Order: sequence, then C-alpha cells, then structure tokens
Amino acid sequence: MPYEWSTTPKQLTLWPYRSLPRRGFVVFIAGTAVLISLPLLTVLGSPVLWGLLPFFIAAVAGMYWALARSYRDGEILETLTFEGNRLLLARHGPRGKHQTWEANPHWVRVETHTKGAPVPDYITLSGGPRKVELGTFLSQQERIALVHELRQALRDHNARAVIPQP
Repeated sequence: MPYEWSTTPKQLTLWPYRSLPRRGFVVFIAGTAVLISLPLLTVLGSPVLWGLLPFFIAAVAGMYWALARSYRDGEILETLTFEGNRLLLARHGPRGKHQTWEANPHWVRVETHTKGAPVPDYITLSGGPRKVELGTFLSQQERIALVHELRQALRDHNARAVIPQP
C-alpha cells in the first residue's frame, strides 16, 4: 500500500502509487526511440530522412515531457504526526507547495464522504480550524482500509492520553 505507519513518533506517511518506476521510465523512452527510428532506417542517406527527423525528435521529446510532467505532478507526500496533545498534517505537493494543519487529536473526527465528493470514499479530518482532505490519490479500497486504521490510531492515542503512563 502506498502508505505506512511508523511508531516513534506515531506517524502516518502517504504517497501516490507509481506504476512506472524511474528505471522503467528510462527503458520506455529508449524503447520508444528505437522503435520509432526503425522506419527511418529505410530512408537513411536520402533527403527524406531530414523531413522525417523533426517529427521523430518531436515524438520522443513529447513522450519524455509528458512522463516527466506526470512524475512532477505526482510528487505528493502527506505526513500525519501524533505529537502529545496535537495532531499535525503536513502536505508537500508538486512544485514545492507546502501546507500544514494542526488540531487537538481529542477533537479530531475522521469522516468519509460518498456523495458529492471528488472521489469515492473521500476522507476528511475535522476538528481544527478547517476541514482537510487526506489521501485523495489513494485507490478506493486503500481509502476504506485507511479510514479504519486512522480511527483506531486516534482511539489508541486518545486512550493513552487519558490514562497516565507509569
């Protein structure tokens, strides 16, 4: 799953799933360049090559640009940290965008929205100055599992805060 829990401090880290790793990106671009250039071998040495070459270069460059843009747009990292009597959500978005949200975990509610939401089983946290979304880039099954884990983590954290530790 594209999220994991750590214990010290109690923290949830979420990131978008990548179906094409960086190495696969390089292999795909190289394979595309090779396969597109095969028809150019038949016109090697003729003036037609110079007419087709700009289109070949534009096709490979366009594919590279589109995949690189997809990687930049997918550079999202959400971190939810339980620190004593505060819950801190930090979201590092694409192009260096950074947002934070803070609330008392005792008052935080985990809500799922099924109707009128941007994605099925949309997760929001409320209890601070505003409602914030969490894990919109996850699949529907991952969001359903995350809601249960998140509610349990909040219950456990609030129970530890009420009962003094020896």
